[in-house]
Order: sequence, then structure tokens, then C-alpha cells
Amino acid sequence: MDRLPKIAIPIFIGLVVLIIFVSKSTITIGSGEAGVLYKTFGNGVVTDEPPLSEGFHLVAPWNRVFVYEVRQQSLDEKMTVLSSNGLEIKLDASVWFQPSYQDLGKLHKEKSEAYIERLLKPALRSATRAVVGRYNPEQLYSSKREAIQEEILEETQILLREQYVQVNEVLVRDVSLPSTIKDAIERKLRQEQESLEYEYRLTKAEQEAERQRIDAEGKARANRILSESLTDKVLQEKGIQATLELAKSGNAKTVIIGSGENGLPLILGNN
Repeated sequence: MDRLPKIAIPIFIGLVVLIIFVSKSTITIGSGEAGVLYKTFGNGVVTDEPPLSEGFHLVAPWNRVFVYEVRQQSLDEKMTVLSSNGLEIKLDASVWFQPSYQDLGKLHKEKSEAYIERLLKPALRSATRAVVGRYNPEQLYSSKREAIQEEILEETQILLREQYVQVNEVLVRDVSLPSTIKDAIERKLRQEQESLEYEYRLTKAEQEAERQRIDAEGKARANRILSESLTDKVLQEKGIQATLELAKSGNAKTVIIGSGENGLPLILGNN
């Protein structure tokens, strides 16, 4: 019994050491994350093996693990760039990106955890300056936003090629021009719209006039054909048919006396 305290103390110390060792030797990688292993007594950052995936891992306590988010992320940037004619344009853009999973070790070794600041932001700004510099303010303000987005995306992807970062999309949220330029562009757009409306009304009026002319010509042609086809005999026959129809009417007493002009009967009657 006298020896028990002497044995308990080393056991307790051993358990504490074991707990510390285990706590330092385990790591849990969360959802949407991956870990880059750094071997202190090896070659440093492990680049020839896949990164540590989600879940529980045992790691030697003298090594380190750097955890990266590998899901798609969004970066918002506000920039001031120059248009093709040298005017300052304020542009708000968002870029959707994610680090390359298989190359995470190389990204950490060459760019570090600060790759967004060191790599992504400079590439996005450079691509935006290059693209916006091809357009004038009116194009930027009105009709070219989708084209600008596509070109910035392509330029950014070119700059980040083989840099272990995947750029999925670039969205231009807002383009702000100097107020004087913006007002001038809006006035020009209103004038163009009014001009288009006037041209539309003029075209409709011309089309209506043409329709009426064609309609009048058609009626005149029909009347001419009808006039040419109405001979005396045809008129006499039509008159006789009309007289017979009137004679059958129950609302009139009809008396036929001799004949009228052109040989047609005379009809006398009252209601």
C-alpha cells in the first residue's frame, strides 16, 4: 500500500502525456475543406500527394496541417479604371472562385494562405483594366455589360492559368460614370428613342397610306369591271327579277300597267 502513491504518479503523468500527444496528433477536416500537410522533419509541404480530405486524421505531433476552404467562394471588388477615352469609371464586380483541390499543396507552397490577396485580386484588377480600356463610357453604361463580364472572365482565367486557382464566373454588379457623362448619355439615349418612335409612326403612316391606295385601286378596278359587264339586257333581266320579287310581297297590292322605260314593267301599289 505504501508503494501505490509512487506508482500512481508516473501513471498519471503518462496519461497526461498520452492525452497531449493524442490531442496534438489528431485533426478533423470540416465539410468543404481540405488540409495541406507540412512535415517538419521531412521535405516541408507535401505536394506529391492528395490533400487531407474531410473527416478525422492522425498526424504526427511535430507536423502541421493547413486547412483551406475548397468550395466555391465569392470575392467582391470595387475598382476605379479608365475607359478608352481616358475617363475614370467606377466598377463593382464579383468573382466566383475556388482553389484547385489536387494542387492545394503547390498553392500553399508557392502562394501561401494569402493567395487571394497575392494572386486573385491583382489578376482580377489587371483583367478589368485591360477590358474596360477597350470600351467608351456609353458602351460600358448601356449595351456591353454582358460582353464585358465574359471578357473579364476570360482575361482573369488566362492570368491565373497554372496558378492553382479556378475562376468560375465574373459578375459586373454596377458601373458608375461621372455625373456629367451619365447625364449626356441618358439624353442621347432618350433622343435616340424618340427618333425611333418617330420613324415607327412615320413608317406606320406610310404603310396605312399604301394600304388605302391599294384598296382604292382595287375598288376602282372592280367598279370598272362591273360597269363593263352591265349590258342593257343584263339590266333588263335584273329589273324583271326584282319586279317579280316585289310582286310576291304580301305587304303590297301590285298592279302592272303597260311597260316603263327600257321595257321594264310599272308597279303601282299601296300598303
